[in-house]
Amino acid sequence: MSRYLGVVAGIGLMVLAAVSAQAQGQFKPITSSQVPAKPDALGSQAIDAGDYVYVSGQGPHKADGSTPSSFTDQVKQCLDNIKSLVEAAGLTMDDVVYVQVYMDDTTKYAELNQAFAAYFPKDPPARGILGVAANPDSSIQITAMAVRDLTGKKPVTPPNYKPSRAFSWGMLTHDRLFISNMPGIDPVSGKVPDDPAAQVNLALDGLKAVNEAAGLTLANMIFVNPYLTDEIPHNIMNKLYAARFEFGNTPGRATIEASSLPEGAHIAYTGIAVRDISQRHSIRPKNMPPSPTASPCVFAGDSLFCSAKSGFLPGPNLGMFIQDVPNQTRQSMRNQLDNLEEADMKYDTVVSTVIYLDNLSETPDFASVYKKFFGKVLPATTVVQQRKPVDRKPDAEGHVPEVEQFSLVAIRSHSKQ
Repeated sequence: MSRYLGVVAGIGLMVLAAVSAQAQGQFKPITSSQVPAKPDALGSQAIDAGDYVYVSGQGPHKADGSTPSSFTDQVKQCLDNIKSLVEAAGLTMDDVVYVQVYMDDTTKYAELNQAFAAYFPKDPPARGILGVAANPDSSIQITAMAVRDLTGKKPVTPPNYKPSRAFSWGMLTHDRLFISNMPGIDPVSGKVPDDPAAQVNLALDGLKAVNEAAGLTLANMIFVNPYLTDEIPHNIMNKLYAARFEFGNTPGRATIEASSLPEGAHIAYTGIAVRDISQRHSIRPKNMPPSPTASPCVFAGDSLFCSAKSGFLPGPNLGMFIQDVPNQTRQSMRNQLDNLEEADMKYDTVVSTVIYLDNLSETPDFASVYKKFFGKVLPATTVVQQRKPVDRKPDAEGHVPEVEQFSLVAIRSHSKQ
């Protein structure tokens, strides 16, 4: 174990020596005076990556630091902050095609919908929603992706699904399909089956239906977020999920245990597909065997979507043995670096990350390691605590639970080739 700790401790220095800040010249950090800056922020407020703008999770804080009192006004303020950053990149809210909402009280779903419907009177974006245990400093935060080229932008509604004024079930752009939460709820009756397997299949059927309504198939998927509560056994979800995809060529995936989901759902899938399947290419480091449930990373053209990685130690002694956040984070960064290097990329190509922590109070411990792996330009970053903290006692084999993980999006630079 001491030998492992020594290796881990040296990883940060090794990676720092390999990072080149020059590649980040192709990306532009976006700021706005209307959005309060966070001195301890883990990332840029937004990143202009050319074809798309990636906006970090925005809370409901005004420029003066105050927060509206009503939930509806808090949602509006989150969206106002996104608007300020999108406009600073030279775009408008019409260019926003996908958002992720992290809320600690999903019983306010109807209020959320009312606020979104008022904010997006025409063609609202696709929308993922995760009920979390905590956001950094508010009850809600919202991320966004905006497209620069509106050619081909079109909302998609699959058969049997009622159109919503608050979100589009799917949103097409010139090169991608963004898919809202497809819940394990019968779209006709609105009921949640008692059987977990039936719920999983309904959610997967919804994912398939949106793709087909856009003229695609599940083979076009490049990244999926399965959100599930404790009511859905992981083995059931994984078995049914794997049956829908080609072994070893599945989408990238970040499976997140939700504190709750809207409308009583216990599972939902949200994600992204590429329109031209010839632009889709999966990446797998040589030290990782093929997986029936997740590819380490998948290219959509020049954009690389990587699955969530934790401090899981690969190899013959696989598992996690270190309880503290900094050492788990070092191994997570090492695991993601394996993915990036397999794609001939480095951390300086990363434009967006989503970080899931077991306890938000340990954010500084995570940041102390995480920030060292990047150059001067930090990616757009969202941090959430998706569930209550776990019991960190080691099991009989000495394994401890994961206390952090993160997924990422990186952009390949042709100027380096």
